[in-house]
Amino acid sequence: MNKLPIIGITMGDPAGIGPEICAKALISGEVLSLARCVVIGDLASLKRGAKAAKISGVSFNPIQKIEDAKFARKAIDVLDLANVDQKKLAIGKVSKEAGKASVEYIEMAIDLALAKKIDAIATGPINKEAIRKAGYKYQGHTEILGARTKSKNYAMMFVSDTLWVILVTTHLALKDVPKALKKEKIINAIKLAHQTLYRLRKKKPRIGVAGLNPHAGEHGLFGDEEIKIIQPAVAEAKKAGISVTGPLPPDSIFHLERLGKFDIVVAMYHDQGLIPLKLMSFNRSVNVTVGLPIIRTSVDHGTGFDIAGKGWAKPDSLIQAIKVASHFATSPRLAHARHPSPSLMERGRG
Repeated sequence: MNKLPIIGITMGDPAGIGPEICAKALISGEVLSLARCVVIGDLASLKRGAKAAKISGVSFNPIQKIEDAKFARKAIDVLDLANVDQKKLAIGKVSKEAGKASVEYIEMAIDLALAKKIDAIATGPINKEAIRKAGYKYQGHTEILGARTKSKNYAMMFVSDTLWVILVTTHLALKDVPKALKKEKIINAIKLAHQTLYRLRKKKPRIGVAGLNPHAGEHGLFGDEEIKIIQPAVAEAKKAGISVTGPLPPDSIFHLERLGKFDIVVAMYHDQGLIPLKLMSFNRSVNVTVGLPIIRTSVDHGTGFDIAGKGWAKPDSLIQAIKVASHFATSPRLAHARHPSPSLMERGRG
């Protein structure tokens, strides 16, 4: 009996690079040795992506239920939603049709994971403008996952070979971040980071919390969010027995993590955490949604509309996301912790 986990790969926005990287990733020897993969998407779009990527000698097996997957070498199983009109699809362009299709892939994958038909989800890139045009109010994948699984306490965690980051707020305009910061949200991110790493390593992780303002506010000179919100959150987490330090200046905390002072950094907003992460580990980092009842990993990049259809897109991040999802699904301890593969975990830290 095949013990490899079944990973559902959502194709992402069909007008972007998702179909190409799916096709490239699923012929990778690394992936074939770790998981049984099913693309949840549109067969015609995937074939087009494979053609753009100049992939030959591969067949496609369209299915309507997971039980019909063959998981054969040189074949890609596709749970075909057939929801893209290729004649109307404009490659590399934002459209409500493509946005709607991309959300439908995610919703199907979530339902399959909740029903335990698949062991984990690895998601391809979607376009936030496109899903808004399609009438959805979600800010991104994370909010779709939270809503459909009816989860309340969840967060975006990014892991790589150099930095680990968890976000307090996600897809917000920068002007909206200060008012979105709440003590409870910060405590939740700290606790999720602690629980995930503790279950993984069986010892307390060292958590660094970034400030919001330059110099972490400089005692209120550049803002008072550190004094009014972040410090009280850190203090409460310490009372709960968590090893946490902060708030520390955002311009130095990631350097301290890289030096081994911390195992993970709690970032206040999206770009605060992802600029240093992508600078140091682009295509080697993985987005893990922690706090869900299912396992979900994702690529660390966008839809690449500027290169879509040209065959240039690299599948590295999707391959890494599949690896991480496979490791979660095959180890009871990791599956519970929702945490990454040995190559990312065993860095000789903490």
